[in-house]
Parts: sequence; structure tokens; C-alpha cells
Amino acid sequence: MFIHNINPVLLSIGLLQIRYYGLVYAVGFLVSYFLLRWLAKKGEIKNLSPEKADTLTVYLILGAIIGARVLLFIFSYPKLMITDPLEVFRLWHGGMSFHGGLIGAVVAGFIFCRKHKMSFYKLADFIVLPLSFFLIFGRLANFINGELVGTKTNVPWCVVFKDYDGCRHPSQLYEALKNLLIFITLSILYFKKELKKKLNDGFIFWMFVLLYGVLRFIITFWRDDPRLFLGLSGGQWLCIGMMLVSVFFLFKIQKNKKGEGKE
Repeated sequence: MFIHNINPVLLSIGLLQIRYYGLVYAVGFLVSYFLLRWLAKKGEIKNLSPEKADTLTVYLILGAIIGARVLLFIFSYPKLMITDPLEVFRLWHGGMSFHGGLIGAVVAGFIFCRKHKMSFYKLADFIVLPLSFFLIFGRLANFINGELVGTKTNVPWCVVFKDYDGCRHPSQLYEALKNLLIFITLSILYFKKELKKKLNDGFIFWMFVLLYGVLRFIITFWRDDPRLFLGLSGGQWLCIGMMLVSVFFLFKIQKNKKGEGKE
């Protein structure tokens, strides 16, 4: 058993507080920005210049934040969107939906790629690498914050969180391990050249969606989330959607690959 008493604030300077959670987001976006500029300089993606990488980063950040906040309130605080809609913009109050953030970033990235005549799939196959990597630290930050706690248990590694009764599964750490597994898998697919040659553009992106959906669906059974329907949480229903959509596109992408090989 571990009694959670970790301070979520890394550094305080007067009224300014630097929290682990915010730091993960900031570093994640910053590293992704430099990686996009590096990708642009290598000429890996047609029509992506370092200057366009700057604009693309803004698109992705805005899309992710807007999507994450809107979907969070739709599923968790629908009444608040009517009584106090400005709460959606109060980011300092915390709260993000991964599913919403992913949808928002995908929509923003797709719009950008269509506008500048770039391959969305080539871009998406690359972006999911830093995304899955920093999701590891995002879940570690959730653990530090003592939020998104697991269900009650008596396993030896259970954690007592402040303001929660009983000892609970450290589901945040389970999710961090899940994201590590996803990152390793995607890295193998992306960087093993002989393996990547067998895959069409977009396969790695949809594999990320599938792996995340399946593993998050399973782990949520040990997460203390409200159950909406048939004993499943809202997040699990969204994961089912992720699985169905990703399987459809993975099949379609590889079917096209086989068709190209016969020509």
C-alpha cells in the first residue's frame, strides 16, 4: 500500500505555479513543434516547409485543446455548458478529454493538409509517435495530481489517494504502461524499414487508434469512472467507436496495398 501525498506543484514563484501536468503539455507541444520542423527540413512530407510546420503546430494545439474541452463538458458537465458556457474556456480549472483532443487535432490537421495539399496520413503516421510518448508522462502527471483514480482494491500495490475513501488501483500507472507499449509498437512499425515498406500510409495512425481503444477500454474497468450504459463508462463507449472505425480503415488501407501489389 502507498499513501499518496505527492505535491502536484513542481515550482512556485510568487503567484506563479509550475505544475507537473501543465509542464507535460508544454514540453510535449514544444518537442512536437521541433520534430515537425525537423521533418519539414528533411523533406519527408511533400509541401511541408518549416514555416508551414509553425502554422500546423498552432492548428494542432488549438484543435486538441478545443476538442478536449468540448467533449469533456458534453459527457461530464452538459448542464454547465448551458448555465455557464464560459467555463469551457477556463483552462486553468483543469479537465481534458483525450478522445476529444484526438478528434480535434485530427480535424484541424486534416483541414490544414487539405488546404496546403499535403498527405494527411504521412503526417499522422509521424505525429502519433511523440503523441504516444508524451501520453506516458501525461498519465504519470495524473497520478501525481491524485486524479482519475482507480476502483477500490486490496492488491499490495494499491494507493490511498487524498479525498478518496479506501485503497485503490493506480489506474493512471496502468495507463502509463499502456502508452509505453503503444509507443514501442508504433516505433517498431515506423522505424523498421523492411516492415514499414509493407504498410500503406495511414496504417500506423489507425494502429495507434486501435491499440489505444482496446487497451484503454480494458483498463477502464479498473478506473473509478461513472458507468453510463450496460456497465460501461462514456470513455469505454468512445473506445468502442475507436476500435470499430480503426478496424474498418486498417482493413481498407491494407486491402488497397494488396491491390497495388497485383498491378
